[in-house]
Amino acid sequence: MRRRDFITLLGSAAAYPLGARAQQADRVRRIGVLTVYSQTDREGQARNAAFLETLQRLGWTDGRNVRIEYRWSAGDTDRAKAAAAELVRSTPDVIVVAGPTALPEVQRLTSTIPIVFTQVSDPVDSGFITRLARPGGNTSGFQNFEPTVGGKWLGLLKEAAPNMRRTAVLFQSDAVPNLAFFRAAEAVAPSLEVQLTAVDVHGGVEFGGAIATFAGEPDGGLMVLPNPYTVANRGAIILLAARHRLPAVYAFRYIAAEGGLMSYGPDQVEQWRGAATYVDRILRGEKPGDLPIQAPTRYELVINMKAAKVIGLTIPPAFPLRADEVIE
Repeated sequence: MRRRDFITLLGSAAAYPLGARAQQADRVRRIGVLTVYSQTDREGQARNAAFLETLQRLGWTDGRNVRIEYRWSAGDTDRAKAAAAELVRSTPDVIVVAGPTALPEVQRLTSTIPIVFTQVSDPVDSGFITRLARPGGNTSGFQNFEPTVGGKWLGLLKEAAPNMRRTAVLFQSDAVPNLAFFRAAEAVAPSLEVQLTAVDVHGGVEFGGAIATFAGEPDGGLMVLPNPYTVANRGAIILLAARHRLPAVYAFRYIAAEGGLMSYGPDQVEQWRGAATYVDRILRGEKPGDLPIQAPTRYELVINMKAAKVIGLTIPPAFPLRADEVIE
């Protein structure tokens, strides 16, 4: 081979990886998003907006260098499973999953597509990951609550309604975190002189009759545990609590803002911003199993004084002073 031909060949070989890398950088990446909300739910839209805004700040614009495909389960287990299958079949570069219903289905269907979860509680005991610091595998994300918060919810409700002696707990029996929350509430109930009544909403069981029966006796309250079903049906739950004059505690601020008595929980919108940062890191080459699970650093107590008036509840004057927000 002549020297000039060798140099030309060597130059072509060196240039090829650079061209390949440029082509790879220009490739439109694909993100699948599966959420527990309905497509018209403004809370779901707010989370998506925060996710998109953060992605754009990090250099990813939907329709330019990334394409995002959404699925909305609206708290329905069958719909969540079908949506999970659709997203996995479409083989995106990363899948973002909100809530505990769809996450195990996505994990069952793929061990290679990176998964970022949000709005999931107690991911280790739920079996989604093996450890928090370095979860391994193809999954990482942002968790909602520690199991002990169940006792905190009951204690706050008792402070707001000191005469409460009985509390109905809306929970989902097939959700590991809900069972842990319920057990934590059971552990503190005797010291608060409160008797708990379990109302299982597993499988979409109609809960209106159970709440009406429970409210037939005085001094009752309501603790609504976070799961896709109670989130999707929060409007009906708020109305039932008002109709039966039951002081109620919820997990998320937006439920108090929509008419619930009080809430105690993290800022989920902020978690969606965090999920966008993890998606960015994965698209740039990091492995999800190397990204630590992130827990909330702050919980907010929100009290809706309008809701208190509706049910005729006089909240002790000192209690609202502890709140992060009071809705008048």
